[in-house]
Amino acid sequence: MPGAHAKPSKFSRSSRPSRPSRPSGECEPSRPARFAAIRVRRLPFLAVLRLGGPSEIWFKPALSVVAAVAPPNFALLALGRLDLAMYTMAGGLCALYAHSRPYAARARVLALVAAGMLAGLAVALVAASLTSDALVLVLVGALLAAVQKTVCDATRVGPPGHVILTFISSAALFAPQSLGQVPGHLGLTALAGAWAWIVGMAPGLLRPHGPERRTTAQALRAAAAYAATGGTGEGAGRARAAAAAAVQAAWQSLLPPTRPTPTRLALRRLLVRAEVALAAPADTDPDRLRTWALALRGNGPVPEAEGLGEAAEELLGADIEAKAAHDAPARPLREGLGPLAPLALRTALGCALAGAAALALGVGRPYWALVTAASLYQVNLTLTWSRAVQRVVGNVLGVLLFAAVAPLAHLAPVVLVLCCLAFNFTAEAFIGRNYWLGTVCVTPMALLVTEFARLQHPGELMADRMLDTLVGALVGFLAAVAVTNRRAGDRVERALGTVERAREHAARTVAAERPVPGALESARRALAAAVVELRAAADAAAGEWWQRALPEERVLEAERAAHRTLAATVRRQVSHTSRTPHTSEDTRA
Repeated sequence: MPGAHAKPSKFSRSSRPSRPSRPSGECEPSRPARFAAIRVRRLPFLAVLRLGGPSEIWFKPALSVVAAVAPPNFALLALGRLDLAMYTMAGGLCALYAHSRPYAARARVLALVAAGMLAGLAVALVAASLTSDALVLVLVGALLAAVQKTVCDATRVGPPGHVILTFISSAALFAPQSLGQVPGHLGLTALAGAWAWIVGMAPGLLRPHGPERRTTAQALRAAAAYAATGGTGEGAGRARAAAAAAVQAAWQSLLPPTRPTPTRLALRRLLVRAEVALAAPADTDPDRLRTWALALRGNGPVPEAEGLGEAAEELLGADIEAKAAHDAPARPLREGLGPLAPLALRTALGCALAGAAALALGVGRPYWALVTAASLYQVNLTLTWSRAVQRVVGNVLGVLLFAAVAPLAHLAPVVLVLCCLAFNFTAEAFIGRNYWLGTVCVTPMALLVTEFARLQHPGELMADRMLDTLVGALVGFLAAVAVTNRRAGDRVERALGTVERAREHAARTVAAERPVPGALESARRALAAAVVELRAAADAAAGEWWQRALPEERVLEAERAAHRTLAATVRRQVSHTSRTPHTSEDTRA
């Protein structure tokens, strides 16, 4: 099953043609934010169907899901119990998660996803065994979807997000069930989830630093693209934002308090070079960054970032920061969940209304409408509309594909299983190019899964799926329009304050005659993270409706000021390390 791969907002700073870019260092006059009403924006249609390039690691989730799902399915086929495949698939689909994370973090995320899958499935199975009232089951499914959406967003579990969890729990709500069967079905899911964990961790035996090498290479390529603009060329603003986000993502994979192996230390030094490119693009050789990125493929030695040497540890300060982050008190849960309240309400209301509407129309599988609505909700209303268009187009084409494949799949149970595995693979292979293309493969797979228990009339399945898709998309989007997200603007204001405080702290640290070891790096990292969060908050709020006008001038000026301070911080670090000798004891500090 594919997940929710969010697309960049079309209203981000780089895509607004009405605001010409200014040379680096030139400030625009700031203006106070006005609270005028925002006009309703024109929603895109054809643009959201445009195909992009394939994901760099598209084959990893595609192969993983096949490896996780195939053995349990074939075992059930041999036992003549293919009707239980839904429970083993629930655990096997956990293999789709955390492919971009280092293996230590991946182990934790996969375990948590499997636990979340078990929890949602347990609630659904118990509810299905206690009542057969379809409306009650729809309401339970809607609440589960809202909880799954909120938790996945708050923990930033990553693609495919809550969609997989909601698909399984919603389908289980309408599976015939008794309380006595629940433990056995959950046991099957737990066993399959354990196997999925093994599948997800297995590549670490061959490439223990594969994810870190990959994210560092992406950061180097993004920094090279920015350096190629010289910092002032066409598209420099967009290239810099992309490079800053890539560098920040790479640091997230390198900073957790894990064992500082020589490979990780070497990757940190390369990442410093990417940050130097952000500070001084005109003085950076883009080809050298690309060469380093290319050398990170495979398990070969990590290139040495010349000019840094052991003094890079002062520049990095990574171990000090990682320990501080590890020892810092955890952020209260309500701080992470509070901003997500409008999205949770949209999900609960949209799923409940979509399921109820499907019931009113006499559809036998209202959970399809519920899942369609749940899959729509993105960070803002504009992206939610885009996902609705992609979902409808993909499902309609997927139903037509099912009509072509169904006669073949009905030849024998083994052919049915093989067809499902093929669609599992192709869905993950295509989802990175555009969500609708992956959905073309997901739809026939979901229809074929319903036939594991018994073969059904294709025409009835196709009609129900088409109707549920249209109902779920329409009702789900209308619910998103009805539930406004006023907190999007508040998030921008908070992000502005965070950037300003981080910038002032970094400026004071740069001005200090002898900064505390690691202070420059810690201040710079905090400011870089704050700038990335500000851009994400501004892009999310730009695609939201029915809110006060955003302080766009303040956001742009805050970003420019932060970029200047970041550049000064990096120059001070390089200057400091070039004239200050470091002993091995200093390096370990």
